[in-house]
Amino acid sequence: MTDHHARRIICLSGFMGSGKSTTGRLLARQAGWPHVDLDKRVIEAAGQSIPEIFAKLGEPAFRDIEHRELARALDEAVGLGQPRIISLGGGTVTQARNLALLREKAAVLVWLRCAIEELLARCAQITDRPLFRDEASFRQLYSQRLPSYELSDYVVESGGDPMHVVERIIALGVFPKVTV
Repeated sequence: MTDHHARRIICLSGFMGSGKSTTGRLLARQAGWPHVDLDKRVIEAAGQSIPEIFAKLGEPAFRDIEHRELARALDEAVGLGQPRIISLGGGTVTQARNLALLREKAAVLVWLRCAIEELLARCAQITDRPLFRDEASFRQLYSQRLPSYELSDYVVESGGDPMHVVERIIALGVFPKVTV
């Protein structure tokens, strides 16, 4: 894989509430790159909300749709030769097949790390998260997913202002240098 190719796909990973969608949108706007929100792709593909997919089809079916949509987003980026910012779902990188796909396509994986207390505060007001039942299960799920997040290429603190998070990601130097 060439260095040039490796910098064409930047994926934001992290637990629910870490700011993947918001940061992804802002980062894409800043970089002038298309943004793909994987959860939105899954909702469009399934024709129903994520809680409905979980309730009607179960988590394994959700993970299958998620994998298919991730493969599609990565293939679009590579096939069209267009860069992409992809906001992954909170559990995307916990699936070995997704991690393998990201590595195969030389995506740069950025973990948006956020203190669990802040994640709890952010998610407490949101009702459409099927895996958020109570604080104990939230903390348990976070602990289960932590080793997967730690496999990321970069870690960026995602507490506070989303624009500061974007600045931290840009400061990593993962975007190609603009030559005039």
